[in-house]
Amino acid sequence: MRLDVVSIFPEYLAPLELSLIGKARVDGLLDLRVHDLRDFTTDRHRTVDDTPYGGGAGMVMKPEPWAQALEPLLSGPERPVLIVPSPAGEVFSQSIAEELAAEQQLVFACGRYEGIDERVIEWAAQHFRVRPMSLGDYVLNGGEVAVLAMVEAVARLLPGVIGNPDSLVEESHQDGLLEYPVYTKPSAWRGQEIPEVLLSGNHAKIARFRRDQQLRRTAQRRPDLLSRLDPEKLNRADLQVLRESGYRIIDGHLLSTD
Repeated sequence: MRLDVVSIFPEYLAPLELSLIGKARVDGLLDLRVHDLRDFTTDRHRTVDDTPYGGGAGMVMKPEPWAQALEPLLSGPERPVLIVPSPAGEVFSQSIAEELAAEQQLVFACGRYEGIDERVIEWAAQHFRVRPMSLGDYVLNGGEVAVLAMVEAVARLLPGVIGNPDSLVEESHQDGLLEYPVYTKPSAWRGQEIPEVLLSGNHAKIARFRRDQQLRRTAQRRPDLLSRLDPEKLNRADLQVLRESGYRIIDGHLLSTD
């Protein structure tokens, strides 16, 4: 997979040289290139922003440097996906990460200040598959932090990036639930014992325990996720745990009775 990131702070993306993502780059699993938007300016001050038409606070990123930076990235036969981090975008999720991991090329446009001139987005839609994307309902100073998160979420799904692919199966959000709690040695630590069932060697009981923990944790921390579950995919033991957590199937939907 090829990833291109355009930013006025290319050094912000240095963490992508570390850990598993950095190793994937070295191993040739990931072709990640960071581009400095200021290299595509034409004045001696390398200006990338100007005052907004109509007045208002802040500065807006100029359109021409963006066009000059993005045009060379249109090298393949298919239109790449252009991801524009924005608090006005769709909320990034695990399912979106899985979609993006199947693409051949992703381009990330890191805006700053009050954002990128809207005409860039309209122009780009003619050449890219544009997807404004948000990490959540809050505002950051720029798109770089969001890109770091999204690149890691996508790249770790590529074949060969994670050493043990089974670890991707039992993660939060893979089946619509949060991950179960995990433990390691020693079995007793500062007066706290790990759940006895994990020492039993009974794989069926361990699997049931972990599933129960997923359901309870999701009900407690992210009840919004439970409303998206298909009740037909829940077995009798699942439903018992959810009943204990205050949920019932009402008109074919899993709903809280609290």
